Amino acid sequence: MSGRTDSVAGPAEAEEAERAEPVIRHEDDVDAEFHDEARRARWLATGTGALLTLAGVAAALLRLTGPAPALVPAAYATGAAVCAAAALLGARGRTRRALWLLIAGTMVMALGDQFD
Repeated sequence: MSGRTDSVAGPAEAEEAERAEPVIRHEDDVDAEFHDEARRARWLATGTGALLTLAGVAAALLRLTGPAPALVPAAYATGAAVCAAAALLGARGRTRRALWLLIAGTMVMALGDQFD
């Protein structure tokens, strides 16, 4: 049992490990992570805004051709316009405001559905 395993370091390797500096993350790495998260948030806000805009316009057109009161398609169209504004804000990096506009636009569309 005098054989050396790979998990045991020799005296020279142990001294080298003690003298080694701790791994410090560079500012470039932190900045790159921040920019990646910001880019994902912009894409998510833009995509969600565009999707809700298309859904609102489609719902407004469907309700416009049916027997629903005029307030219903108007509410869907207004909600779609608010979501389109949110998509534009999200593309420009204003993701927090875009989120609130997405919520408001969805609530306007839901309110229009209540009048049906």
